[in-house]
Amino acid sequence: MKIQQIKFNNRNEKYSILIGKNIIKVLPMQIRSICPNVKKIAFIFDSGVPIKYKRILLNSLRKYELSLLSFSPSEKSKSMKSVNYFLNKLFAKNFNRSDLVIGVGGGIVGDLSGFVSSVFKRGINYINLPTTLLSQVDAAVGGKTGVNSIYGKNLIGSFAQPKLVVCDTSFLKSLKKKEMICGYAEILKHAIIKDKKFFDWLKINTNNILQHDPKKLIYAIKKSCSIKLQFVNKDTDEKNHRMILNFGHTFAHAIEVKNNYSKNITHGEAVLAGMILATKLSVIKKVCNKKVLNDLLEIYNFNNLNYTFKKYEKFGEIIKLIPFLKNDKKNNDEKINFILLNKIGKTTLPNKNKISLSELKRKIKLFNQY
Repeated sequence: MKIQQIKFNNRNEKYSILIGKNIIKVLPMQIRSICPNVKKIAFIFDSGVPIKYKRILLNSLRKYELSLLSFSPSEKSKSMKSVNYFLNKLFAKNFNRSDLVIGVGGGIVGDLSGFVSSVFKRGINYINLPTTLLSQVDAAVGGKTGVNSIYGKNLIGSFAQPKLVVCDTSFLKSLKKKEMICGYAEILKHAIIKDKKFFDWLKINTNNILQHDPKKLIYAIKKSCSIKLQFVNKDTDEKNHRMILNFGHTFAHAIEVKNNYSKNITHGEAVLAGMILATKLSVIKKVCNKKVLNDLLEIYNFNNLNYTFKKYEKFGEIIKLIPFLKNDKKNNDEKINFILLNKIGKTTLPNKNKISLSELKRKIKLFNQY
């Protein structure tokens, strides 16, 4: 059981991300080390987590007083109503700040359970066990927690680092290809914004990742987490540099809100569409060469991912997104704050490409040329 480890070390906050296959059995030892005063543990389980993993976790931690809380995750249930439900459960069980909450599930469970932990008595110990590829490469890294509002995605939240993240790739065996694509989108994004060599590696190995190749998965997860942490360490509170991680997400979040968080389009599929739209905008704004767009499209076409953006080749469909672009978290005035692409491995800086709604409408008319 070989465990890969990445360390987050910023200000007074430190934690490890452990990556490997069949590694959740290390949890008891880790808890004794990092949270020695724990007496009660509340599990917030994604209801879709296979029962065998629940049994492994519960049996290994039976010396503690355990509370099992289940959650059926969706963008609609990622809400303040759910937050209040879990907070009340913790209050009723008389948890205190030296106890522990463990979130076991995908990104929605991680975001919600992390937020609950950050506001319960101003902070209770929290460990994240991400069970989807998306959560292992993105949501579990960086300490962003939160829930949705009727005005947009993740608009209510906090920055709160966990005590530990355990990325066990054995959880991924049960994921369907659509869910693997969802996580792959963030892996690809990390390569696009920071690492040309990793991007070239993905050209060769994307299908291996989508087909659950264990070694390729562990490498891609570790590489992806490492890239994200480079941005997080420079800008923990997302005031500037960390915004680069939102490449493609301005359009993606608009797509999700426009579709009322429908299960028909996953977050990752929206990101895959959003990155193409952002790259087209980059070409039109002349900050990026058309060859870069073609290089990106090559990965999409070769791996049958082009279905994610086909709908948004139509001018009318892109225009419909504009009302939902205005509430993006990066915006700090009336303009839309885009992260654009210079080349594979390098983006424009935050706040350097703010586009008014009228200018954006003019640029969108040119999208169908690419």
